[in-house]
Amino acid sequence: MKLYHGTNLNFDVIDLSLCAPFKDFGSGFYTTTLFDQAKAMAIRKSRLFGGEPCVITYEAPDNLLDLDTVKIKSFPNTSKEWAVFIINNRNRDFTDIHSPDCNSDNKYEIVYGPVANDTLTTLIRQYQRGYINSEILLQEMKYAAPNNQYSFHSQNAISFLKKVGVQWIK
Repeated sequence: MKLYHGTNLNFDVIDLSLCAPFKDFGSGFYTTTLFDQAKAMAIRKSRLFGGEPCVITYEAPDNLLDLDTVKIKSFPNTSKEWAVFIINNRNRDFTDIHSPDCNSDNKYEIVYGPVANDTLTTLIRQYQRGYINSEILLQEMKYAAPNNQYSFHSQNAISFLKKVGVQWIK
């Protein structure tokens, strides 16, 4: 399977220590199967941090989510469990890092699921603040644009990625 990483610079070695905390699935290296999604991220990163936008392509096993040599958490669709997981990972005040409902301690080496884009982030905030209940949250999440992300949180998980190319975005 091809996975894409949108960035503002080309690199050969993935350094997990450079990954930002408080992301959807915790601090990790994020990829997607959608080239256009990675391209948009590359453009965004270059606008924010400088550099030249590019998309790095990786090959990963087709059965990546079925491997038994890595601990995997998978969210095939948006769900209340997915929303809680993201809320906990993004929350700087969340302290129960050993909870199965977060990945602050990188207990999951690979996490797969939808991206909490702007629309979904707004819904999650409304839910957190009590403006909408879980039933409305789940109903509205069905209308979000399809996207995906695979995040890698350990050297073991990264070992399944093989860099196969880079495309510079003009």
